Amino acid sequence: MRIIAGIAKGRILKAPPGSGTRPMTGRAREAVFSSIAAALPGADVLDLYAGTGSLGLEALSRGAATAVFVERDRAALRALRANVGALGLGGEVVARSVDGYLASATADHPSGPSVRFTLVFVDPPYELPITGVEQQLAAAARLLGHRGSLVLHRRLGEHRPEAPGLRLVRTRTYGTARIWRYEKIRPGSG
Repeated sequence: MRIIAGIAKGRILKAPPGSGTRPMTGRAREAVFSSIAAALPGADVLDLYAGTGSLGLEALSRGAATAVFVERDRAALRALRANVGALGLGGEVVARSVDGYLASATADHPSGPSVRFTLVFVDPPYELPITGVEQQLAAAARLLGHRGSLVLHRRLGEHRPEAPGLRLVRTRTYGTARIWRYEKIRPGSG
């Protein structure tokens, strides 16, 4: 797998050997990044279930300012850390479960969550039940800043996950995968 565009274009990413990771295909990544290109310069990115880091690293290569990679699988973490280090684009690797990260990042504070992202990628294992996906989308929506976007990668054939605070703006199918792009609902816009 390679970085498709930007300052790290063509750089190869390591994947954990015998890994159960299921990275988004190059064709699907290119389409996703084309659809969010205007939001990338200076963006703060959260890559949940980061795996090899392909989504967050692609965003950094294309001009994102920061990226947080959340992954708990040990083999994937080794590959992720190697990829982040080799590309030298920055990024923070968090060795934690997605649920644990979301719970701490969205903990109730008087002024709301202290962390805000421009773009959130959610690429959970297909085995995660849709109810779990919806709970994670609702928590991730609280971390999105004004006009923030969330991209979800799931298997073809699943119904569209619902999430309070998000509205669907685009759905695409690539082979056996479905990609949904949501935007943060602005207060008062319904």
